[in-house]
Formats: sequence, C-alpha cells, structure tokens
Amino acid sequence: MARATSDYDESDAKIRPNKRGSRPRSKDRPAHLDAVPGMVTAVDRGRYTVLVSDTDAGDGGVGVHGERVVTAMRARELGRKGIVVGDDVALVGDVSGSPDALARVVRVEPRRTLLRRTADDTDPVERAIVANADQLVVVSALANPEPRPRLIDRCLVAAYDAGMSPLLALTKADLADPVPFLQDYAPLEVPAVVTSTTETGGTDGLEGLRDALRGRVSVLVGHSGVGKSTLVNALVPDAYRAIGVVNVVTGRGRHTSTSAVALRLPDRDGWVIDTPGIRSFGLAHVDPERIITHFPDLEAGTDECPRGCSHDEEECGLDAWVASGRAGPAGASRLESLRRLLRTRQLQSGD
Repeated sequence: MARATSDYDESDAKIRPNKRGSRPRSKDRPAHLDAVPGMVTAVDRGRYTVLVSDTDAGDGGVGVHGERVVTAMRARELGRKGIVVGDDVALVGDVSGSPDALARVVRVEPRRTLLRRTADDTDPVERAIVANADQLVVVSALANPEPRPRLIDRCLVAAYDAGMSPLLALTKADLADPVPFLQDYAPLEVPAVVTSTTETGGTDGLEGLRDALRGRVSVLVGHSGVGKSTLVNALVPDAYRAIGVVNVVTGRGRHTSTSAVALRLPDRDGWVIDTPGIRSFGLAHVDPERIITHFPDLEAGTDECPRGCSHDEEECGLDAWVASGRAGPAGASRLESLRRLLRTRQLQSGD
C-alpha cells in the first residue's frame, strides 16, 4: 500500500524513479574508496591503456618491474568528461591486467598541467592533448622540411600558458647549420638540443636530449616530417613508432603517429609522450591579454607603449624596441608573429 503524504521525509528527496523499472535510483554516487590508481598511457576508440602498480592488487599482474597494463573503459558516471594520455585515474572492476579483463575509469584526478590547442584561432572547441606533462619539446627540422617559426612561437605560447617548460629539439643538423636558428631564439633563453642523422641512419646528439628529458614527463610536438618519431624510436628502442617521409613536391611530411602514447625511458627515469604530427596550433583558448607575456623578448618593450596599446598600432613602442635590436636578431619576425596572433584573436572576439 502506498504511504500517506504525511510519511514523507527529507530522505525521499535523494530517490528518483527509474524509468526502466520500478527499483528507485539514488542520486548519490559511490565514493569508490577502494579504486586502484593508474596512469593513462594510450587512448584508442574509447579504450584506455592504464599502467597500474602491482602492489595495488596482489600478484597475477602481467607487467614488469612491479607494474601491469590494464585496459579500461570510461564509467557512465563520468559523463562526457574527457580522458587523455597522462591523466592520473582511479579504476574499479577487473584490474588484473589479463587479456580479457576490462576495468572502469571512475575518477580522473586533478591535473597538474593540461596542454591544449584548437584547430585555429577562431575555433571555440578546445582539444586536450596531454595531461600532467611538465615539459613541452618542440621538435623542428633544420631542413627538409624547413623550420616554421610561427608554429614554434605558437607552441611556446601554449607551453607557457599551460605552465610547462619548453625545450627546442632541432633535427637534421647534417642538412643545415643550426647556428642561425639558435641565434634567432637566443633572446628567449629557451634551452635547445641539436641532433643529426649519421651516414648509417643513426642519430647523433641523443645524449644531450636524454639529459634534458631525464626525470621529467615530456611531450613531443612538431609538424609531420621533422623526425619526431625517429627521435622516439632512438630514445625508446622498443617503441616502433612509424617513420614517414617528406613529400618532395610540397615539402610537407606525412602523418605517421596516429595517436598520442606515453613511453617510459629505458632507464625508467622519465617519460616521453609522442603525439601525431600537427599542421596548425590554434590558441583560441589563450586569453589575448596574456599572449604578450609569452613573448618575453618583446614584453620588456611594452613600457614604451602608450596606455591601452593594442600592440598593433602606429603608436606602439614595440617597433622602436625591435629596431634598436633589443629584441634580438629575430625581433622583427617575432613581432609580426605576435601581431598575427593578436589580430586573429580580435577578429574572434568581434573587436
């Protein structure tokens, strides 16, 4: 018999009807206090590869060095919350790591950093690339294909905005002298390493890169054909990332890495996260007022700008700053890069 209206109490407010049956559903979500922690190392069509410590679920794991690999899916209670490589997550269900096991990701832990980009500077949709990395390695070939300074500038802005340290990794020094490029970026004081391809197909200069990666979680970003996957294969010999070629007509590379993947360095002292080659790096998610702060070689010159300067007007003091040489040899191209970014953001905001 149904209860009288007078029997209602506040606990009823937490129960709502289940449209698929007569059993009431609670709005309260389980706390999953016994969930197992892990790190997402790959994402593929709704399935997440998660590295879990064996100490969290006894023996029977299939990993090495006290770790095992668990395949998981996203729990319904997470809704549309995105999960990306590098995320620290909590798992329930079958976390044994056996071939047929499938766990559930029930929680994504707070992120320390998040590298994001948009398709272009007018796209309102952010694309999360990697979580919890502390170093962004911008890979650029010195030749074949030619360096793309504006893309590099955008990657640097994204790194600074995400709270990550940048590193320039220059490849193919056997084809072009790296000195002019290094001189252009010297005013930024961004650390750089230089590698070259040997006659036997090997890579020289890896030790400097290994030293820069040691003890850090580093994400490698660069457009196709710059040698990013070649570096990853040299750093992590069992990675077997596909290596592409540069189109001799367009000078562009072919996409070889189709998804991001986190790989532990052989000495277990750091991670590298390889990402697919990019053709653009939109910054629609970056506040236009913060963009100038990510051009430190130019920001110092803003003291000579008039109040409320847009940095893209005749009275802007940055032109004189650059003309004086205080922004370095690449000051003019850097100023143009800054102004291109600001113009596209102004168009986006409708100003």
